[in-house]
Amino acid sequence: MKATKEQEAFMQEAIRLALDNIKTGNGGPFGAVIVKNGIIIGRGSNSVTSENDPTAHAEVMAIREACKNLSNFQLDGCELYTSCEPCPMCLGAIYWARPSRVYFAATREMAAEAGFDDSYIYNQIPLQPHERDIPTNHLKLDDAFTVFDEWVLSEKKIPY
Repeated sequence: MKATKEQEAFMQEAIRLALDNIKTGNGGPFGAVIVKNGIIIGRGSNSVTSENDPTAHAEVMAIREACKNLSNFQLDGCELYTSCEPCPMCLGAIYWARPSRVYFAATREMAAEAGFDDSYIYNQIPLQPHERDIPTNHLKLDDAFTVFDEWVLSEKKIPY
């Protein structure tokens, strides 16, 4: 799709964050911004290696900042601009945060050519837990559902 001047400016900011991240050595070449009503409310760049946190991807960092700035765990009415197509983890976080729209610049194929190949993870997701490469086993405990019973009855819950 052809970007508007405003969309291009927001995407350029995400790309600038990615380029700055390469120069500082804080993490991978990824940047993201979250916009609400034409204003950037969250910025993030990949800091996996500098923070020793495998979840510190640009999109997740931008979501954390935007949600903090909004004092809300959801991003209703927001748009996310990311320098690269989101990985499976980030895509999950995006769906939980519920922005109105997501735009990305580079594709997952471009990222794979640079050494960031998420296809392995994408291929693991649809497998049954016992078929995945990381042993994933269901421990059948009689009271495993107790927490959900309590959640259903709780008057303090905030549905999401």
